Amino acid sequence: MMVDRRRVCRVFAAFAGLLVGLFTVLAGPAAPASAHAALVGSDPANGTIVPDAPNKVTLNFSESVQLLAGKIQVLAPDGSRADQGEPTADGASVTIPLRSGGGRGTYLVSFRVISADSHPVGGSVTFSVGAASATPTATVDDTTVDPVVRGLIPVGKYLGYAGLVLLVGPVLVLALLWPHRLSRRGPGRVVWTGVGLVLASTLLGIWLQAPYSTGSGLFDVRVGDLRDVLGSTFGAIMLVRLGVVCAAALLLRPLLRGNDADSKTDLALLGVLGVAALATWPLTGHPTASPVAGVSVVVDAIHLAAMSVWLGGLVMLVGFLLRRADQRELGAILPIWSRWAATAVAALIVAGVIQALIEVSSFDGLFFSTYGRLILAKVGLVAIVLAAAWLSRRLVRSKVAEESPKRLRRIVWAELAVTAVVLGVTSALVQIQPPRSAQAAESGPVSTTVTKTLTSPKMAVQIDVFPAAVGNNSIHLYAYTPDNKPLTVVEWTATAALESKGIEPIEIPLLRITDFHAVGDIALPAAGEWTFKITARTSDIDQSTLSTTVTVN
Repeated sequence: MMVDRRRVCRVFAAFAGLLVGLFTVLAGPAAPASAHAALVGSDPANGTIVPDAPNKVTLNFSESVQLLAGKIQVLAPDGSRADQGEPTADGASVTIPLRSGGGRGTYLVSFRVISADSHPVGGSVTFSVGAASATPTATVDDTTVDPVVRGLIPVGKYLGYAGLVLLVGPVLVLALLWPHRLSRRGPGRVVWTGVGLVLASTLLGIWLQAPYSTGSGLFDVRVGDLRDVLGSTFGAIMLVRLGVVCAAALLLRPLLRGNDADSKTDLALLGVLGVAALATWPLTGHPTASPVAGVSVVVDAIHLAAMSVWLGGLVMLVGFLLRRADQRELGAILPIWSRWAATAVAALIVAGVIQALIEVSSFDGLFFSTYGRLILAKVGLVAIVLAAAWLSRRLVRSKVAEESPKRLRRIVWAELAVTAVVLGVTSALVQIQPPRSAQAAESGPVSTTVTKTLTSPKMAVQIDVFPAAVGNNSIHLYAYTPDNKPLTVVEWTATAALESKGIEPIEIPLLRITDFHAVGDIALPAAGEWTFKITARTSDIDQSTLSTTVTVN
């Protein structure tokens, strides 16, 4: 039997594109290790020293988060658990109740939560009560992602996108453009392959979300972990996707048999189910955490729909219609398809630009971030595909495609090969932290309080200067015994001087508000290394004088 070498080359080109797309996914950045929400503040603030042990710790994130069982803890200076009860999440804030009677020293808050776009967020903050001490060692691994899990997540997404291409576009062509005389067996296999890929991708996504969330290995998943995933927003949406695809599969059977049993009602229901299924992709990704979530979800769904219609239609053209349809049928089909393709491409470009503007948000984000550079790579690849699509449209308009479909088939094969790589870039892109999230972390509140702890054989004094800048500043003074207990001070006096600029000591008026705590205000006229001298009298005959320097900007 003779082998059609040209056909083999075309198939090889498309298969090579598929492999390059998968390689792009596997060799791309280790995206899941990057959080898509950011810790923008905490109370007590990270690295600060507070006079008394708080009764709770509050963590504030750049987007709403969900809790993971056993993945938040607060360790006291002696390494014991300082948290009690269960933490609670309210939108972007997490509150951790603390037990009373905590001692002085440094506390460690470790956390691992799930952001609105289903990615784990891990980290830690420290604060000290009275004075800093050695930081306790965390027992919760808050940042690890298994490398196998990290690699399989974008692969699963790639399979899901491929399934959408083989499902949405072919069904639309079969319903509205397919000639009655042609068999539907081949296209039916394509559609069932698409259904299988979407279902497999969804099940794989549910399984991978468990070790991705907890930081465990691929096969170290417990029943409780899966239960937590299914009980989360991510799990609920994935279950909806499974149900919608299964329902659509039942309605697809008459259409794929081609026995005229499919009705307009069935087709309308398929359309509704298709819209519902497409919406589940943006609802488990970046769009849900967007500043304009409603717009982002709709735009992303349109982007997916346009991609699926366009590429799925190309699969039907190159795989079946251009090979089997006669010249008269192609004369009727190709002009209609050309208009469909033009509309889908326009929607694809507009939706992609809007979503990129929302997620990138700046030129620096576009050119100096991994996410932005992948956007640019995707734009370059899409430009190649659009050039091929333009050639295809010219052939259709000039009627050359009807008379010589082989030429059009070669161009369409090239489109499919490049778009396989585009899908790979997209699969990696949805796992990478957008510049919007990174900027939220960088723009989080930064404490400008300068805290110093001064010690003498008789006492320790903590001084807080806020905001440590030229102008009015608030001064807080706290006194402790050498064994870290509050020390009663009868009288406080303090001065501030800047010798480098000839500023003599300025007395700081102080108000004693508790036995061991005093407050005051002072206007610092110049920047530099200011010397603060504090005198604390504890009795008629006992007093200590301590000094320190504070940088004022």
